[in-house]
Amino acid sequence: MTKEQEKPRIEHVNLVVTAIDPTVAFLKAAFPHWDIRGEGGGDWAGVPRRWAHVGDDDNYITLNEFKLPAAARGRHRDLQSAEPGLAHIGFEVSDLSAVVERLKKAGYEPHHLGENHPHRRNLYYVNEEGLEFEFVEYFSAVPSEKNLYQ
Repeated sequence: MTKEQEKPRIEHVNLVVTAIDPTVAFLKAAFPHWDIRGEGGGDWAGVPRRWAHVGDDDNYITLNEFKLPAAARGRHRDLQSAEPGLAHIGFEVSDLSAVVERLKKAGYEPHHLGENHPHRRNLYYVNEEGLEFEFVEYFSAVPSEKNLYQ
């Protein structure tokens, strides 16, 4: 087995959301080549749900929307707290300015910038669902520079 074969990669992330469509719209604005790869429904633990796989041929995000009354849906973690749960999903992009421009055209503004770094630029968005997404562009392919923590 080669070193490359031993290297894992994340194939997908599976999220529960209160509504699928706003997150699909956000992801498609960021990545126009992404599409709904598959979708369906059925019961999960006795609760009706709709699901969608949004992505490309290699990577995707599963979104699950359960048909529950609003009061029973719960909420995403407070991003300004220390409570457990998903903080954000990070995407490496080759042209951060292009992603920012596409998101701006779709009506999204950055939530906050990442820290100043000599070898990368990153910023964060929070969509209508309350999910935080990070987009990062690296200016170096050297691991010690990319992973320099200051």
